[in-house]
Amino acid sequence: MTLPSSLRALRYYNFRLYFFGQAVSLIGTWMQRIAISWLVYDVTHSAFYLGLISFAGQIPMLLLSPYAGAYVDRHSRYRTLLATQIASMIQAGALAALVFFGFYHVLTILLLSLMLGVINAFDTPARQSLMIVLVQNKKDLPNAIALNSSMVTMARLAGPAAAGILLSTFGEDVCFGLNFVSFIAVIASLLLMKLNIPERKKHTEPIWKNLQEGFAYLKGHRGLRTAIALMAFTSFIAMPYSNLYPVFAQTVYKGNVTTFSWMNSIGGLGALLGAVYMTRQKENANFLRLIVLSSSLFCLSMMLFAYTQNLVLALFFIFLGESGMLAQIAATNTYVQTRVDERMRGRVLSYYVMAFQGMQPLGSLLVGWAAHQSSAPLTVFWEGLLGIAAALAFIPSLRSVRKKEDRERLEKSRG
Repeated sequence: MTLPSSLRALRYYNFRLYFFGQAVSLIGTWMQRIAISWLVYDVTHSAFYLGLISFAGQIPMLLLSPYAGAYVDRHSRYRTLLATQIASMIQAGALAALVFFGFYHVLTILLLSLMLGVINAFDTPARQSLMIVLVQNKKDLPNAIALNSSMVTMARLAGPAAAGILLSTFGEDVCFGLNFVSFIAVIASLLLMKLNIPERKKHTEPIWKNLQEGFAYLKGHRGLRTAIALMAFTSFIAMPYSNLYPVFAQTVYKGNVTTFSWMNSIGGLGALLGAVYMTRQKENANFLRLIVLSSSLFCLSMMLFAYTQNLVLALFFIFLGESGMLAQIAATNTYVQTRVDERMRGRVLSYYVMAFQGMQPLGSLLVGWAAHQSSAPLTVFWEGLLGIAAALAFIPSLRSVRKKEDRERLEKSRG
């Protein structure tokens, strides 16, 4: 069977295993994420605690990502990913058991979120670095990344919808338990893979030397540095706005858990649109321009959402904003993956992970505090305004990088 061009990466056996195994597991992950947010807000009625839980789950990305990237470059990416998935399964099982038996407190959830954050700090660079060996032809890497983003957003669409039904029917413990079971799929898919990965050379130099080399490489590559810097600012300022969905659902739209799950699901549908758009991009697409345009769409939609009193209109702006957000994430990831030197892949991708996921906890804490001090709509409006300002400020630098890359490509074709 001939696959359409937009699905071409699925013809690779290992990528297919990865794709479908992750799809099942990520639905469970989203169910757990939604259930935690609802449980914490239902118990505390505090936007600050929502931000604090998110902070605990993501701060390890900021603190540990460079070390984790160097670790991945020194050890087997495959074994690292398998170990982190098993550890994540244990964390999910512990959370499910504690909530089922009623032995939980906000502090307990905070500590388990912190534990998962540490696991993810190693999991994400290992996962991103493994992507290159799941497809045999490097030209199909952008498509693999976009399909991976599509799979993540499909899970984001299905997970919150399922969580909304399960939360109102059974409770949070069922969501946590199903997440535990979902890890069987991804662990099985990893064990079934047929990978031909050369053994890593034994490193004798200290790991801090590898950290230093990775930072120097990133500093010397203006394109990578600029794209990752904009990702960091957007992640810090704009992306944490979704932590305030429970506040909007209950206080602005006078809704309940169903309203909350609709907001997340519509956001997932918008992100899916952005991911589908990215599957059509070729290896030589202008990803830098896509980064700026998608970031601007995301932040403008946030500003419009902030003071919309009509729920249907608010869902429309969430849809637009999330499509822009996903396109920025996928475009940045693809740009980094297709330009980085193989020996630096883990370290540079760790800086991307730190920018994308590591900056969000600081932003979550700030956004939770700001919403507590003022209001959720005012906070989201300012997040969008600052995000647009950042995207516009980066245009001259990104344009300069693109011109340089075009010149280098032309010289290479002539040579």
